[in-house]
Amino acid sequence: MRPGRAPVPEPRVHAAGRAWPVPAGSNLLDALNGAGLRVPYSCRSGSCHACLVRCVRGELLDERPEALSEERRDQGWRLACQCRVVGDVEVRLFDPAHDGLPARVASLDWLGSRVLRLRVQPERPLRYEAGQHLVLWADTGVARPYSLASLPGDPWLEFHLDCRQGGAFSDVARHLRPGNPLRLGELRGGALHYDPDWSERPLWLLAAGTGLAPLWGVLREALRQHHQGPIRVIHQANDEVGHYLAEPLRALAAAHPQLQVQLVAESEQAAVLAELRLVSRQTLALLCGSPASVEAFARRLFLIGVPRNQVLADLFLPHA
Repeated sequence: MRPGRAPVPEPRVHAAGRAWPVPAGSNLLDALNGAGLRVPYSCRSGSCHACLVRCVRGELLDERPEALSEERRDQGWRLACQCRVVGDVEVRLFDPAHDGLPARVASLDWLGSRVLRLRVQPERPLRYEAGQHLVLWADTGVARPYSLASLPGDPWLEFHLDCRQGGAFSDVARHLRPGNPLRLGELRGGALHYDPDWSERPLWLLAAGTGLAPLWGVLREALRQHHQGPIRVIHQANDEVGHYLAEPLRALAAAHPQLQVQLVAESEQAAVLAELRLVSRQTLALLCGSPASVEAFARRLFLIGVPRNQVLADLFLPHA
């Protein structure tokens, strides 16, 4: 009889002083979080960069190598959500005390009863564009990626935290006070931004919930750069209370005749989207919110003829 083949040993992941086997081809983010190491994540698409880890030994199958700069990759950084374990590998988790930028809470206040506006003062100025996002780390080690609602040149970085339901970071943020330390992780640009070359084109900004935060920055950047084409903002919320920037949006619309603002309840979504009509094939649409909301927005835009390459979207998954 021919002897049977010996079973191929499973690859082992080494991290945080531990080592454990995982099935070959396992997603690295799932392997790390399944072992209780609490690697933050949001988009799982390689956009938010919350799940940065450093590969110090072995190799990973990286499904989106272009998501990181060549310099970052040469330093060993990888996005855990985009990597599969194909052999023994050792990774070092992002250490906010060593790898993050020191910052302090500048102020906190409530926009309505559900959205906490957090303003943060970094130790040194950050160069960024409206619509980008970064990871906030509390000194307890809890982290979460958030979109920037501020504009370059503002004296702080502004974030809008949805506190409707409990969340690891939002629960910590409720107890923060001005002067408390924070750390800032990777600054990252998603799909959302404003291009001065769009000045004459119709611009639609469709947001759900605190998906309005980055579009609030993009809108003000467009107006600051004297956007000439019509701008339409549609903000969808669970109810009237959820329209947490209603008054500032109305004030901007009163000051800028090319701006139209529409506040929509979630129950009205289907009817409002059904009324959308394309006036110009040059229309650009920026979308942000939950996966379901962004999918509904994008589906309607496709049906009315907005070219796919003129629809830019960021979506974020609830943190597990």
